[in-house]
Amino acid sequence: MSGARVMVVGGGGREHALAWALARSPRVGEVILAPGNAGTADLGPRLATPLGLATPESVAWLAAEAERRAVDLVVVGPEAPLAAGLVDALAARGMVAYGPSRAAAELEASKAHAKGFMQRYAIPTADAVTTDRADLAGEVVDAFAARAGGRVVVKASGLAAGKGVTVARDAVEGRAAVAAAFAAGEREVVIEEFLAGDEVSLLVVCDGHHALPLPLVEDHKAAFDGDEGPMTGGMGTLAPVDPWGPEGLGEAMRRVVLPSLEGLRDEGRPFVGTLFLGLMLTPDGPRLLEYNVRFGDPELQALVPLLASDAFELLDGAARGRLAGVRPAWRPGSCACVVMAAEGYPGPPTTGVAIDLPADLGRDVVVFHAGTARDAAGRLVSAGGRVLGVTAVGPDAESAVAGAYEAVDRIAFPGAHVRRDIGRRARRW
Repeated sequence: MSGARVMVVGGGGREHALAWALARSPRVGEVILAPGNAGTADLGPRLATPLGLATPESVAWLAAEAERRAVDLVVVGPEAPLAAGLVDALAARGMVAYGPSRAAAELEASKAHAKGFMQRYAIPTADAVTTDRADLAGEVVDAFAARAGGRVVVKASGLAAGKGVTVARDAVEGRAAVAAAFAAGEREVVIEEFLAGDEVSLLVVCDGHHALPLPLVEDHKAAFDGDEGPMTGGMGTLAPVDPWGPEGLGEAMRRVVLPSLEGLRDEGRPFVGTLFLGLMLTPDGPRLLEYNVRFGDPELQALVPLLASDAFELLDGAARGRLAGVRPAWRPGSCACVVMAAEGYPGPPTTGVAIDLPADLGRDVVVFHAGTARDAAGRLVSAGGRVLGVTAVGPDAESAVAGAYEAVDRIAFPGAHVRRDIGRRARRW
């Protein structure tokens, strides 16, 4: 085999997109999926992960497998193995990995820690109170709700796969969210003031010293059209978007990104990997909603079809501390990703539903699998909450969104839930 051997850890849509992009690199000889999903079979071998991805045993097993297979680069997709210390375990074996250390990943693993970090380094963000007392939490909910016409934000502190946030419409709903978080085993909750404005996702590739912002992405977290309903892991994305111009991006880098990376270096945990910032655009400038420490899902699915340069060069350069001088090239136009979710999502999803996926949905359409599997008869079936990410590239936002929905409508997936307003804010911008 000539070319680099790359292992992609994870089995969702983000990992399918990573593997798809890496497999297109002339510098990559093999992509190993650990574990991958039913849609990644044509990209490279799948490695069963019998111990999971985020236990101490699974971390040790994955690191040993990467070493045994002489992997040149490990790209860690999900947040859970990052928080469990997979990158640290790989580094201890001399392996090169794209992703932050366990200490740096605490920015996502604990929203309480992240909020304290923002406050220490004067990162512009929402006012907030962190508490492990349900009675005090209720009082804080009332106080914040009174400041914002009843709206208040309640966040479970631990990892929640993008679903641990409640944007409550009134104090009663906020108190219920607090009670639900503690009942689910959370030790503490973060209660924040509600910020009005437009939200945008900024993903920054970092090598510990340098930071390279990727095109801005519009995400849609709520389950239903019009941003109604419970929070999900994301129902669709559009890229690139430009709600504020180059001056706004420069302000976000100066006020949010660079102080965050400097603070991490000062604390002895330099950041390597993707720093994903959820930003609210307010009249007072960008304010940080939360950190994530990996590529967004489905933000990444709307970016990789637009990447015209080598994905391996970008990720390997960052992992080795050699990002200076790397300048990714992007295709002109826009890309939309529409998520087809299982019936019941974001609650318990209906699985095992047969999916008829046409072989040819168009030259500029790519379907990234997230929660899929093959049944005993070899049929493609649903195996999770978010099942498919249907992406389309077009010369502008309108055509990209239209192309994605045209492809969605050709896929037979009984009971699938789809938002029909992806790109709604960006088309205003």
